[in-house]
Amino acid sequence: MKNLLLFILLLVSPAFFAQKQAGVSIQTNAQCGDCKERIETELNQTKGVIYAELNLETKVVEIKFRPGKVNPEALHKVITSIGYNADDQKADPRAQKALPLCCQPGGH
Repeated sequence: MKNLLLFILLLVSPAFFAQKQAGVSIQTNAQCGDCKERIETELNQTKGVIYAELNLETKVVEIKFRPGKVNPEALHKVITSIGYNADDQKADPRAQKALPLCCQPGGH
């Protein structure tokens, strides 16, 4: 009986202690598949991000994340630090110049 209770507790505890997820949509100035890959890769490697997906038609990246690990401000910073605008925040100028010419503003 004791083992059964322990087993049930172990099954239930991950769901009980699981962190909640949050989501954010961020408007970018991405232009091509390379931009998409670059943004998604950086965001998906960011601690606390569950997944990030960029829609090239709308230029909006949808991000699901764990609020205890990362916040929307940090996600904006990831995007701007690699050379793209994130909502009303402008891209880091040096990072933007380091992008391939096709990924810089006016490149396409």
